[in-house]
Parts: sequence; structure tokens; C-alpha cells
Amino acid sequence: MDIEGAGGAITGGLIAGAIEKPAGKAGDADHEVCTDCGAATQGNFCSNCGQPTHVHRTLLHLGEELLHGVMHFDARIWRTLPLLAFNPGRLTREWVEGKRTRYVSPLAIFLCTLFVMFFALSFMPAPGGHKDEAERQAYLREEIVEQRAAVARGEEALAEVQAEMADDTTGVARTAVDEARKVLDNRKAALARLETELREGGRADGLESGSWQAQIKDLSSDSKIEGSGLAKVLLKKLQNPDLALYKLQQTIYKFAFLLVPFSIPFVALLFVWKRGFTLYDHGVFVLYSLTFMALLLMVMVVAGTLNSVLGGFLFLAGTAAIPVHVFAQLKGAYSLSVFSALWRTVLLLFFCKIVVILFLIAILYLGFGH
Repeated sequence: MDIEGAGGAITGGLIAGAIEKPAGKAGDADHEVCTDCGAATQGNFCSNCGQPTHVHRTLLHLGEELLHGVMHFDARIWRTLPLLAFNPGRLTREWVEGKRTRYVSPLAIFLCTLFVMFFALSFMPAPGGHKDEAERQAYLREEIVEQRAAVARGEEALAEVQAEMADDTTGVARTAVDEARKVLDNRKAALARLETELREGGRADGLESGSWQAQIKDLSSDSKIEGSGLAKVLLKKLQNPDLALYKLQQTIYKFAFLLVPFSIPFVALLFVWKRGFTLYDHGVFVLYSLTFMALLLMVMVVAGTLNSVLGGFLFLAGTAAIPVHVFAQLKGAYSLSVFSALWRTVLLLFFCKIVVILFLIAILYLGFGH
């Protein structure tokens, strides 16, 4: 379990709860005058400042406030979630029109869902399973055979380049020979590392043979992938894959809210010539839509971890549900015809790819670029 994930879930829930307006009954009134602003009171809330007239002073109520802050465990969540899943257009439209006391606000439910999602995903096992000794040795032997063949191909390629460039003394010839020799040296170094690992019973860096961490480190170490600028920095960070993954997860966790400002302009583009819609309306649309996507992702990942067959089925169902959900939300939220909602759905799904690319670039830069 990731303790930071648990702390983040609680913190996010409390933040979401703090920005919510009080709703429901606060208990029997026990003051005729508001204990906060001093105004005369009648009923469960002060008509001047909104504070409950019944002031709890028990440890049990403190725990209740924590539970409510983290879970939003009141009637609004049960009215909001079904609409979010099955009638998102109505939910978005009614919130924009001012019918808000019955639903959890889009910002609050987005924050709460975001942090609960990272909390749930922190329980998920790392990708790749542990190999026993027999599996590890079999894997290494197969890799050694493949690497020896790669070394042989590299030697043949170097010999061919040297023969072709024997009479050429230009810089182009020297560069071609140097590149072929560099490839061969990298393959020989990889072969030597695999043979040492098989002989000594493990990697010098402590990583497990065939794990994704080992494969990423080998790719970056052997110069099989190269780059400059940010790509060069990424390759350097990947020398420690576990630390790189941890930093990436923390960066996504901290800056996931960037999806909102990245998305709003693209939604606004779909309605640039239609009057009556504001950036606030588009912001509500984006927040509820992202909340649904986060919940869907969480369900698919958890199901796939528990059962691969169930996970595969939910992955297919979830992939099909995304355009349907976007279509339903556009049609209901903006009162569109079927055709208008359909072509906007197609464009919006294309815009989503652009948003994801922008978000990933931002995350890579914020996590590794400085």
C-alpha cells in the first residue's frame, strides 16, 4: 500500500468537502442567536452567514466530519453518480441552470474522484511477476542466444561497411564505420552483461532479469534509443526506472488538474459560433466528463488486476462506453440534435488525443525536465 496515496486520498477528500456548501439537516437548533455572526436564528441554519445553529462538540461528530469530507457520504452522491454514469447531459445542464443543492459540485467530485483513484491504484501490484530461478535462467539463455546472433550481424555489417568504404577517405566514410563499430560494441557489452548475469546468478544493479525496469535500463544504457534535449534527460532518468516511475506517478498525481484548462478551450471551439454558452458551462462539462473517465479507468484497472478475463471484458466495454458517454453528455448538456451531437463527439474525441499529448508533454517536463 502507498501511504502517500492514502494521505492524498484523505487530503483530496477534505479539500473537496471544504469547497462544498452545507446541505441537509445540521441537527436540532440549540441557539436562538448565531454563535458566529450574532444574528437571530430560526431553523437549522443562520440566514445571515449560513452556519448551522446546532454546534456539535463531540468526538464522534469530529469523526463524522472526517468521513463526510473524504467520502461525501450524503444523499447528494447517490443522486450525482447515477446521473453521471447514465444521464450526464441532464446532470451538466441542471448544474449550469442553478439546480445545485441536490448534486455534488463538479469541482468537488472531480477532486474527490481523482484522489480516491490514485489511492485505489496505489494498491495495485507492480507490472510483471517474479520469476523463479529456472524461469530466470531459461530467459537469460534465450536472450544470450539472440544477443550472440545480434553480435554476429553487427560484425557482418561492420565488415561490409569497411569493405565499401575502403577507398573512401571522406568524413562520411569514417562516420559510417564509427557508427557500425558503436552498434557492435553495444551489442557485445549487452552480451557480456547477460553472460555475467547467468554466471553470477543475478544482475549487478539488483534488478530482476526480464522485468520492465531491467529492460528500460538496458535500452537506455545500450544506446538502443537516443535523443537530445528533454529526450536525453529522460534517458538519464531511466537509468533508475523505479525512481523514474515514482516521480512520474507523483507528477501525474499533483498536476492531473491540468487536464481541465487544457480541455476547456477545445470544448469551447465546438460552440464558438453558438451564443448562450460560457466558459463556465464548458468547465462544468469538462469536470463531470473527466470524473466519469477517472472512475471508469479505476474500475477497469482494479478489475483487470483481480481477474484478467473480467478486466479484458470491462476494457472493451469501457472503450465502447467512452464515445457513447461523450455523445450523451453533449446532446443533453447543450440541447443538441442527434446530428449536431454526433459530429461534435467525433471532433471532441480527436481533441482528446491532442489534450492527452499536451498533458503527457507537460508531465514529462514537470517530472523530469528540470
